[in-house]
Amino acid sequence: MAEPAAEDLDALIDDLDYLPGHFHLEMQLNFEPRSPASLRARDLKLQRDGLRQELELAAAPQRPAVRHLLGAFAFYLEELDEARERFLEAAREDPGNLNAWANLAHVYGRLGQEEEEEACAGRLADLMGLEGDRGAAGDPQLRAARCLAEQGYAHGFDVGCAGPEERARVLEAGIALYDKALGYAQQIPMEEKRGWYFTMATLFIRLDGIFLELGSKEQKRLPAFNRTLALLRQVLKSSDPYHQALAWCYLGMLLERKDTFSTTPMGIHDCGYSGTDPLDCFGKAIEIAKDKPPILNRLAKIFHFLGKQDMAIGTCNMALDVLRDPELNWQAYCTRAKIHIRAYLHDLERGKMGLGGLPDRNLLACAKADLEEVVKVCPGLKTYLDIGQVYYYMGVDAVQELLAVDEAALNQALVFLAKAAELELGATLPELQLLRGKCLRIKGEEANAAACFKRAVELDDAGSSHTEGFGCLLEALLAQWSQAQLSDGELGREVDAWLRRAQDKYPAARLRQELQRVWRGHTSEVLGLARALVAQGRLALVRLLFETMERQGAGAGARRGRRAFSL
Repeated sequence: MAEPAAEDLDALIDDLDYLPGHFHLEMQLNFEPRSPASLRARDLKLQRDGLRQELELAAAPQRPAVRHLLGAFAFYLEELDEARERFLEAAREDPGNLNAWANLAHVYGRLGQEEEEEACAGRLADLMGLEGDRGAAGDPQLRAARCLAEQGYAHGFDVGCAGPEERARVLEAGIALYDKALGYAQQIPMEEKRGWYFTMATLFIRLDGIFLELGSKEQKRLPAFNRTLALLRQVLKSSDPYHQALAWCYLGMLLERKDTFSTTPMGIHDCGYSGTDPLDCFGKAIEIAKDKPPILNRLAKIFHFLGKQDMAIGTCNMALDVLRDPELNWQAYCTRAKIHIRAYLHDLERGKMGLGGLPDRNLLACAKADLEEVVKVCPGLKTYLDIGQVYYYMGVDAVQELLAVDEAALNQALVFLAKAAELELGATLPELQLLRGKCLRIKGEEANAAACFKRAVELDDAGSSHTEGFGCLLEALLAQWSQAQLSDGELGREVDAWLRRAQDKYPAARLRQELQRVWRGHTSEVLGLARALVAQGRLALVRLLFETMERQGAGAGARRGRRAFSL
């Protein structure tokens, strides 16, 4: 009897228009991980930290979607009790939540609690009307709509995508689920539906960003672009100030992107935005959020991401005028510090290329003052990493990052980085290892620096464009060789092994770019390395170096893959 029953169940599932739960969704989260377990856990935990902040800002109808995703992350982190509790929270808040019972059944199955698993499956079947009767009280269409919307929301937070094409596929799948949810949404309250429109617009904007990155044709971008405008027009009618403020901000972003089309997208005219200035949109967003620090902080991050640093600084200042306490409003201090750090790095890079003078070190002083306010009351991984970066740049010259100008600042940077490394995720961040290695290199500890750079390369994700760790490793190995700390044979073995690893990890174009930088800065050492490698029969790097020299003229102006040290 078991086999026919199983066949009946499979046939029933095949006939369903949708399937509740998160563990069957075609997200990289549910697939076999590509990265080592430690790096997968790091990515899940970092994503979970961001989701917890989303939970604080989420409107009530959206909270179950966040809880389901937090539960799924806990499940894959083997925190099964935490996963169960998250799904139970969703079930207690809404006993008719289909995803809650499906996800609970999955967790109980992993725990080996068969009775509880069967009870959850039975409850789910009852809610879906699969027991042969009319099912549980309530509107099944409404339950189906919310189930699908919660699944669509999850696709915006996938972990482990290998590249932009895969990220685009996941975002498109999330949008499709929202579209399906809207087909069942006749009874969904309009304000809740506007929350869905907001999330859909967010997914569309991210998707358009990927299309721009990939150089996609206008015809591919245009339908989604026009639809995003229509969605935002609906969100602007929301009574939720968070959704309303961010909708104006997103509208400003889209209006700025209209110049990436050969002609103005028709959606701009259809929605009545023909004469709307993007700056007016950003201004309206700020006006709505003017006395709400959490929303102001989110806007400041978006402005910072868009390169609107003056606007971002002003928004941070508004948030701090409303709430000065660094323990309650640490985000404003940290974002303002990040803006000052980014401005310093921008000017430093321009100075290195001969395009500007020395960067203003007062920017570092401002960043340090903000971060010290936060470190005193609520220290954390991100704050330790940021303030360590500030002290590093205070400790080195502002011309080429080659000389120590403040030994005490370098030591203080290492202290903060050590504190960061003591935290749960600290030892898994390549940014931390890279910065620690740079501090040690300036102090003349080349062997210790090389060990940090090796660890940074190991911790980088496959496909990463952040090649600076590999370039710094080559420089440290060349310095050890020139100081007779490594023999020709040892240098050859090290470079050959780490080049192979770098070729497996980084895009070829970015790797060549990093080799060009090392070649330009250490020409005599690189020629000596080439001779040593030829003598040993290790020709891979020699061939790559000569290919790099051939392309040097064309790529001399390319920017280096510098890390922004952002979590």
